[in-house]
Amino acid sequence: MRIFPGKWLKIKICKKNTFLLLLFWASCWILVSTFLFVHRSMFSDRCTDEESKKILAGLCYDYNNRAVTGDLCEDLCVTEKLMYKHCLYYQRGKKVLQADWQGTSIILKSKNDAFSSFQPPIFLDESDAQSLTDTELFVMVAVEIKNTLGLDLPNSTLLPLWPERKDSQNWKVDLASMWSLYQQEEYLLFNLLQDFSRHVLRVVGTCGHFYAVEFLSAGLSWKQNLFPLEEVVGHCKTGEEKMKALLDIAISFLDMVHQFDNEFSHRLHLCDVKPENFAIRSDLTVVAIDMDMAFFEPKMRNILEQKCTSDKDCNFFDCFSTCDLKTFMCGAERENSNLQVICDKIFRRWFTQSIMGSIRPFPLQAELHEAVQKCAESTNLESLFTDLYSLLQKSQKQLHRGNV
Repeated sequence: MRIFPGKWLKIKICKKNTFLLLLFWASCWILVSTFLFVHRSMFSDRCTDEESKKILAGLCYDYNNRAVTGDLCEDLCVTEKLMYKHCLYYQRGKKVLQADWQGTSIILKSKNDAFSSFQPPIFLDESDAQSLTDTELFVMVAVEIKNTLGLDLPNSTLLPLWPERKDSQNWKVDLASMWSLYQQEEYLLFNLLQDFSRHVLRVVGTCGHFYAVEFLSAGLSWKQNLFPLEEVVGHCKTGEEKMKALLDIAISFLDMVHQFDNEFSHRLHLCDVKPENFAIRSDLTVVAIDMDMAFFEPKMRNILEQKCTSDKDCNFFDCFSTCDLKTFMCGAERENSNLQVICDKIFRRWFTQSIMGSIRPFPLQAELHEAVQKCAESTNLESLFTDLYSLLQKSQKQLHRGNV
């Protein structure tokens, strides 16, 4: 059949319009789907007082029904000496809440919102669980802690984590509550290290799967000095006073790095270094307040040793190794170090010409700036640590004497 040119043109226009309409609807579908995905990602962990109070109400419900226990449960759920103040943040399921405990601010933390989210000790369901000896229970606790931290601990180190077994029916509840805490790496790190290090938070108590730690004001990436110096010290008003405080804090950072690298049975790796994960005490001691991404050497090696096709596959936040293109496996040994990342993400922000120029120049200003740059960019840090520490101490003395 013969098709006239005008009719053919109409058919072409119709097909074109149909194609454009389908393209429009497809674009709208992609746009809406993307919006919903981003919306869920942004607001699924939104921190609200309503949700936080609901979580604590659930905890108290478990306590009143004798499902959980802890030395803070009575104050939280009965006497109300421990009062919720506000929510700080939810992140990847973790809940962090601020509370007031008899006039003192504390932080309540848990990896999950509900006690039922944690794996209970299987042996407690057995009819003969009461017949388990303390030695058998101790071994089971040691295995659970090893699964969490990735390393064996001596009995003397485990004892502070061991719930005293009493001749009562409540020992199962005590152990079930502690078991939920054994599955939280940060709780174990704080609890194990608080008697050995000034650079970790103190655990002040627990209730069920929540643990309470001391409150310290965290750093803020958007602040020029990164930490609230006026709030912590109170007298940092002039540029010179701020510089003295920053030098003290920098030396405390180096003290922390040295301890985490050398003074424990295994090196402790910090894989998420940012101001928000640290705080400063009134004596300017640096404290790690978020250790969810801190790992001892054995677990660090397991995390890094993964399949790869390039070095990018071997990056785990601030900890990385290199990809062996013969075996297509990431090296188990970390290539960078705690010092290098702190120089890059903390010190580099401080010891720049713009901040250092806010006070009168002093003789070691250029040397300090150069040392920090070299520390942030080099992986050979054996001598850099000593040089940087010495330079910071000399800078302190220069400012103290007022030699300009």
